[in-house]
Amino acid sequence: MAEVMKAPKRQLTYVTDLNKCIGCQTCTVACKKLWTTSPGQEYMYWRNVETSPGLGYPRNWQTKGGGYKDGELLVGKLPPMIDYGIPFEFDYNGRLFEGEKGRVRPSPTPRSGPNWDEDQGDGDYPNNSYFYLPRMCNHCTKPACLEACPNEAIYKREEDGIVVIHLDKCKGTQACVQSCPYAKPYFNPLTNKANKCIGCFPRIEKGVAPACVAQCVGRAMHVGFIDDTNSSVYKLVKQYKVALPLHPEFGTEPNVFYIPPVLGPKMELPDGTMSADPKIPLAQLEGLFGKQVRDVMNILQAERMKKMEGQESELMDVLIGRRSADMMISPMT
Repeated sequence: MAEVMKAPKRQLTYVTDLNKCIGCQTCTVACKKLWTTSPGQEYMYWRNVETSPGLGYPRNWQTKGGGYKDGELLVGKLPPMIDYGIPFEFDYNGRLFEGEKGRVRPSPTPRSGPNWDEDQGDGDYPNNSYFYLPRMCNHCTKPACLEACPNEAIYKREEDGIVVIHLDKCKGTQACVQSCPYAKPYFNPLTNKANKCIGCFPRIEKGVAPACVAQCVGRAMHVGFIDDTNSSVYKLVKQYKVALPLHPEFGTEPNVFYIPPVLGPKMELPDGTMSADPKIPLAQLEGLFGKQVRDVMNILQAERMKKMEGQESELMDVLIGRRSADMMISPMT
């Protein structure tokens, strides 16, 4: 049985504004280059940006199970490798240039991969829609992976609440992979160990923002301690209540929050005029973030109108993020 978890002294918290995410995958690349370049990690993307609606990464992760129901830990499914996308080498020379004998050489035809359905979305033109959904380990307050581990190999760091796997204790049971409803622990078959996002804690300890946040070109991401009332994460989550967790019904109490994409374009009517209904269905957003989505939409629309009319709006100033440093208050201060 897993060790009783001690509450951390502080909790590092992330917020992503989905109204600003442009799907450039810079955060994905920053994380990949920094943390998952070792053998057995080729298929791992601790940080990924998927298109919603879509199958996600791994495919159909939202239906794999895990998490909690009525306080009871649930055992989910182990995604097969095909759902992650089996890594393959693309023969650029053979595909783009002539081969040795003047013929294009064939290369393996992949069947799936991360972002396989990128930019597809749903609906019919001109009212088709999609948005980008960056995902990472949620460093949950009630991490299902921690409770499920039979070897007490997973713990929350006391100083920042980041959930980490103790590799010396991990015996490769994959219980964490099964139990996490967000499919964010991964199994390394070469080392027989589980791997997952470590919240860039070596950077955090030096007062440097995590790589995914620091490299975000759209300034869509915020990081800080939730108990710091001066931090942007506190203002977005606690003060203005416009940042919501992904799938709160999973019961793990995530510490990664999202501002739903409710400021997008409106539906186009047959005569070419715009209706009052957003292209991204509110029902879709409520399925991801809960019923508070409508409240968030009303708050954001009202605050944006104030700004457009020349009035002050601290919330809009926080979301605009004119200075990236204001979105990455030194976590160790």
